[in-house]
Amino acid sequence: MSTPKIEMRNVKKSFGSKTVLDGIDLSVNKGESMVIIGGSGTGKSVTLKCVLGLMQADSGSIKIDGVETKDLDTKDHDALMSKFGMLFQGGALFDSMKVWENISFGLVQGKKMARDEAHDIAIEKLKQVGLAAQTGDMFPAELSGGMQKRVSLARAIATSPEIIFFDEPTTGLDPIMADVINDLIKNCVTDLGATALTITHDMCSARKIADKVAMLYDGKIIWDGPVADLYDSGNSYVEQFIHGRAEGPITKHAAFKA
Repeated sequence: MSTPKIEMRNVKKSFGSKTVLDGIDLSVNKGESMVIIGGSGTGKSVTLKCVLGLMQADSGSIKIDGVETKDLDTKDHDALMSKFGMLFQGGALFDSMKVWENISFGLVQGKKMARDEAHDIAIEKLKQVGLAAQTGDMFPAELSGGMQKRVSLARAIATSPEIIFFDEPTTGLDPIMADVINDLIKNCVTDLGATALTITHDMCSARKIADKVAMLYDGKIIWDGPVADLYDSGNSYVEQFIHGRAEGPITKHAAFKA
């Protein structure tokens, strides 16, 4: 068996008396697209931040390419971060920068690339996500929500990362634009040969971009498997969530805890 690109074992994270992650176990293989589903407040974003190193897990193991990430020194952590690309939920574009400057931010600031060279790559990535070259000279505020999301995707892939994280990539988009973004994500990840980790509660998005799906509930991964098996999981919690049913074990559990 090859070494997983991302491997989490018994990862725990609490905030005061509130336990958010209660022993996460998850493996993502090289070139695989893993989607983590789950309701709001179940710890999906915390999971992503722990893998990225933006948040320190209380205990457990998180490995990237077989290397334990806990307690890395600054140099090794920076080298690890250079493997990652990220599409943030709200886009997180810099309002004061032109579109091309946003896309090339990691190239100029992280890789110390010359601005002219970075500009050319930014324009290439714009075209890759279906936007015209002249969009590069616009500012984010001049773009529609769908165009901003495309720019954010272009920035995520600009450095040709080995691993790309997608945080609720279709939030705030109409169904047609959401499907466009899902197609772009799938194509860009395939073209790069990258490993993808996505968190979402959008089941249309999960079905389109995932190779495998994992459901996070009550601090644990309660089911994971190929996306083709998602609708035949045999797990009552998964069934309630993916079908959006008001009645089921999730709401019963929530009512009991309240």
